Amino acid sequence: MADPSKKKRLDLLLVERKLVESREKAKLEIMLGNVKVNGETIKKPSKLVRKDAVISLIENQKYVSRGALKLKGALEDFQITEELKGKIACDMGASTGGFTQILLEFGVRKVYAIDVGYGLLHWKLRKDPKVVVLERTNARYVCFETLGEMVDVITCDLSFISVCKVVPAMLSILKDDGRIITLIKPQFEAEKEKVRKGVVRDREIHIYVLEKIWDFMEDSGLKIVGLTFSKLRGPKGNIEFFMHLRKKGKSIPRFGITKVVDEAHSFFEGKTKYG
Repeated sequence: MADPSKKKRLDLLLVERKLVESREKAKLEIMLGNVKVNGETIKKPSKLVRKDAVISLIENQKYVSRGALKLKGALEDFQITEELKGKIACDMGASTGGFTQILLEFGVRKVYAIDVGYGLLHWKLRKDPKVVVLERTNARYVCFETLGEMVDVITCDLSFISVCKVVPAMLSILKDDGRIITLIKPQFEAEKEKVRKGVVRDREIHIYVLEKIWDFMEDSGLKIVGLTFSKLRGPKGNIEFFMHLRKKGKSIPRFGITKVVDEAHSFFEGKTKYG
């Protein structure tokens, strides 16, 4: 008989007890503060707890996806949360609506939630009068006529294509004093031979990808005013980055790329892809 006093990772126990369907989901619930152990909220997925501990899952989840935490962290890193109040935003690749939810949380007055898919946006965002749902809409072909107005803020979280593919569309709807906050996923930016089983782990490839996108953005007339990494990894453990762009201003020093990549690798060193 197993010793109930022995300890095990909290995320593993959640899956073992069938409180969630996957370890990734367990990690999200824990980091969102939705899991209690013996009445105490625990936010560390790798926390070791007794196998006989009382574990409860709070059903009233605050955020609809991990993307919400990713964007929230980036906006805080860029120190622009206060700049979003009263703005009009466009969320490209909205999916279930994590980015859309954070934009609303920080006070935007309208969000165009764009996704090529259908029926993905969470119902509580779908029914929000501040959200304009544009489903079955390819972000690459969005233009002024699509929205009928220019926007102050664009967020972007795309999969399977490079973010560079949607830059012309972004420029066509972004006000001159507007800003873009885009997630950069190296697994979709690097050449196929540099990606192994959907994962990019090499520091040099991360630097290469960011330099390539940096050059493309500047050639497109955009200024890179901020760069950071996501404190939550993507699927399969990919390290991801956020770039803050504006039409006007001055780009930050290019050597910041290496600094951010080194910080990201240091942050995740020794951690499993689950935390």
